[in-house]
Amino acid sequence: MASTAHRRYAEILHDVEDLINDHINHQRNKTHERSKLKLLVPSVGVFFTPLFLERAFEYQDQRRKISSRRFVPPSFNDIRLILNSAQVISLVRNGPLQLVTFDGDVTLYEDGQSLTADNPVISRILNLLSQGLKIGIVTAAGYTESSKYYDRLFGLLDAMKSAIVDQTLTNPNLIILGGESNYLFTFDQDADHLLKYIPRAEWLLEEMRLWTDEDIIALLDVAEKALRECIDTMALSAQIVRKDRAVGIIPMTGLDSEKFTREQLEETVLLTQQIIHMSPVGKRVPFCAFNGELLLVWTLFISPFSNALHIPKRKHISFGECSPVIRAKTPLPANHTFAPILVI
Repeated sequence: MASTAHRRYAEILHDVEDLINDHINHQRNKTHERSKLKLLVPSVGVFFTPLFLERAFEYQDQRRKISSRRFVPPSFNDIRLILNSAQVISLVRNGPLQLVTFDGDVTLYEDGQSLTADNPVISRILNLLSQGLKIGIVTAAGYTESSKYYDRLFGLLDAMKSAIVDQTLTNPNLIILGGESNYLFTFDQDADHLLKYIPRAEWLLEEMRLWTDEDIIALLDVAEKALRECIDTMALSAQIVRKDRAVGIIPMTGLDSEKFTREQLEETVLLTQQIIHMSPVGKRVPFCAFNGELLLVWTLFISPFSNALHIPKRKHISFGECSPVIRAKTPLPANHTFAPILVI
């Protein structure tokens, strides 16, 4: 029974692998809208590397005995690990790797916490940096001051400076992309808080340069109005928080304040997202709407890394809480849940 299940699972993943390869071939010919995979899954995006799914299944089946189970079918975690393994195999075969990016919360450190000196991930990142790889941290944290990013990442930044002093690390290349592609900082051992701010004009993608300040303000105005309607409709005890490129809600402060329920947040996000999509400005400016419990695709968020560093996307791997998607949570005072609309 196990051998039969193994063979069938392998055949299925082999077929999916063929569909992806066909889609990649269509991408090269700029006809990906007509690929078999696109017809089956209209929302499918761009593949930067092939995925060796059958080989990845063989590897994970040895570890997790997926085909040996009689009552429990392949799970979400099984599929996720197979996909992750397939991506790693592809990068090894098509190497060398040049860029590694990470999500912050729930990937490098606990949700809402900081990357402290005792975090075991620091030594691994230092090892990658010592090999000449470029490291990026992609976060929803929308700070304009380097001091606030230092507060979240001080364990890693201090370790990098110490390694440079000890001459065990030379010319490390660390980039922080915050606020979902809005604020860029690079490691600089001589800068205040060890981070140097890079003006947007030096790294924006060409398509991002087309977004006017007027449109961004208009989009946030639409979002804020929608959020206020949600507050009234669901009688939320909430207050609006408006930032340079974000707007959201947090619970009212005070002893009687209550956290939002997951259902309230989901309704707020989905309704607000729909209202923005239907607005004229929502068709001109890309945005993401999410809360601390929802998932969002982050392909667009990491594109500035690859483009600014002139690194092919096939030489780049990203790690998030649920790669290739991440959960993002805007850092605000403890116990606050933020349902933001972030312009990217």
